[in-house]
Amino acid sequence: MAGGMFPKTEVDKRFEHRVTVYLISSCFMAAIAGFLFGYDLAVTGGVTAMDDFQKKFFPSVYRKQKEARLAGFVTSIFAGYVTRKYGRRLTLIAGGLNFSIGAVLNGAATNLAMLVIGRLFLGMGVGLSAQAAPVYIAEMAPAKIRGALVNSFQFSLTVGFFASSLLNYFANKIHPYGWRIALGVQSLPAVMLSLSAFFLPDTPILEKVRGLKNVDAEFQNILEASRVAATVNNSFKCLLRRENRAQLLIACFLPGAQPFSGNAAIAFYVPVLFRIMGYGSSAALYSATIVGSVRMVGSAISLLLVDRLGRKALFFEGSIQMSLCQILQLALGTIFYLELGLHNTLDKSLAIGVVVLVNLWTAGFGWSWGPLIWVVPSEIFSLECRSAGMGLAMSFNYLVTLLLTQVFLTMFCHLRWGTFFFFAGTLLIMLSFTIFLLPETKGVPLEDMKHICSRHWYWKKFVPREDHFTVVLTLPHAFKVSTHSTNSELNKINDNNSHVD
Repeated sequence: MAGGMFPKTEVDKRFEHRVTVYLISSCFMAAIAGFLFGYDLAVTGGVTAMDDFQKKFFPSVYRKQKEARLAGFVTSIFAGYVTRKYGRRLTLIAGGLNFSIGAVLNGAATNLAMLVIGRLFLGMGVGLSAQAAPVYIAEMAPAKIRGALVNSFQFSLTVGFFASSLLNYFANKIHPYGWRIALGVQSLPAVMLSLSAFFLPDTPILEKVRGLKNVDAEFQNILEASRVAATVNNSFKCLLRRENRAQLLIACFLPGAQPFSGNAAIAFYVPVLFRIMGYGSSAALYSATIVGSVRMVGSAISLLLVDRLGRKALFFEGSIQMSLCQILQLALGTIFYLELGLHNTLDKSLAIGVVVLVNLWTAGFGWSWGPLIWVVPSEIFSLECRSAGMGLAMSFNYLVTLLLTQVFLTMFCHLRWGTFFFFAGTLLIMLSFTIFLLPETKGVPLEDMKHICSRHWYWKKFVPREDHFTVVLTLPHAFKVSTHSTNSELNKINDNNSHVD
C-alpha cells in the first residue's frame, strides 16, 4: 500500500509516467531556489566574521542580523497568496529578482542602510522562492518519484551552503574587498533563477512532462481538483476548515520543530572543535569541507530512498540517530569539560570523537529533518489551499529559527554541554510525532491527499468522513476530453483562480 492507503498497482496503472528531460529540467531550474537559500544561510555568518567587514560595519551590524529572517518570515506568509494569484512561475521570477537586488546592494554596500535594505530584499527573495519552488516541483512530479524531485530542493540547498562556506574561506584572504565578492556573487544564480523561470510551464503539460499520450486519468484528477479550488475564495480561511486542520498542524509542526534538532548547536561547535584538533586558521575550511560534504551525501541518500522507504522511515531512523549522537556528545563533552578543569588541557582524541559524532548527526539530519520538512508540507495539502499552507509552514520555520538563534547563546552559557541533552529530548518528542501522528504520503497522488487524514487512525476523529468529500477517483466517463482541450480547460480554471484570494 503506497502511503498506507492507496494500492500501488492501482496508482501506477492510473497515472503512468516516464522520467523525461522536460520534467527533470523543469524541476532542476526550480531547485535553483534551494541553492540560493543555502548560500544565504551560510554567507552571512562567514562574512560577519571577516576582519575587513568588521572594520567597516562593527558593531552595529550585529544588531541588524535578524532583518532578513524577519523579512523572510513575513514574506513567506503572503507568498501563498502571491503564488495562488499570480502562479508559481511568476513567484519564482519575483523571488529571483528580489534576491538579485539584495545581493547587489549588499555587495556594493557603503553604509549600514544599504546593507540592511539589501538584507530585506534577500529575505523577501528567499521567502518567495522557498515557498513556491517545493510546491511547483511537487505539482510537476509523478507520485512515484515526487519525494525525490522535491528533495532536489534540499540537495541544492546543501550545495549552496557548501559553496558559500568555501567561498567565504577564500574570500577572507582577498583584502580589503573579499566580503563584497562573497555577498555579491549570489546575484548570479538569482538572475539564473529569474531567467530560467520564464521558460517554465506554470501548469503541467502532461504529455511533455510524463512522456506519454495516456494521461487522461491523471488529467481528470487535476482538472477536478482545479474545479474545486476555483470555488474557494480565500485559501487561508480554507486552511481552517475542519477537513484541513490536521494537515495544517502537521505541515507547521515539521518545519517549526526542525530548529530544535540542534543544527544551531552543531554549526556553533564544529569550527571550535577543529581548532582544538590543531588546524588553527584552517579550522573553518575543514569544518565547511567535511561537514558540508557529509550533509550533501545525506541529502543525496534521502533523494534516492525517500520514494522507496517512505517519509516516516527516514524520519524514524534519522531522529534516533541524531538523538543518540546528541547524548553521546553530552557524555564526551562532560569528559572534555572535566579534563579542562583538572589538567588545563584538552584531549585531542576526545575532540576527534565529537567530530565523528557531529558528522553522524549531520548525515542523519541530511536524510531526514533536513529535506523532509520541504517534502511533506508541499504535498500534504489539497490544491485549493496548498500555496497558503506551504507559506505558513515555512513562516513557522523562519519564526522558530529566528527565536532560537536569539536565545541560543544564553542557553548555551547556562547549560553548557547540557545543551546537547536538551536537543536530544526535543528530538525524541519530534520522533514520537512522526511515528504516531504523521500519515505516510509516499506514492499518494496529490489530488488524493484530501483523504489522507480521514484514513489515519488518530486524525480521522477530527476530520469529516470521506463521503463528505468530493471523490476524485470516480469521475464520470463523459468527463474525458482530448489532450489539447484538457490543457486549455485547465488554463481557464487557473485563470479563474487568479481572481480569488
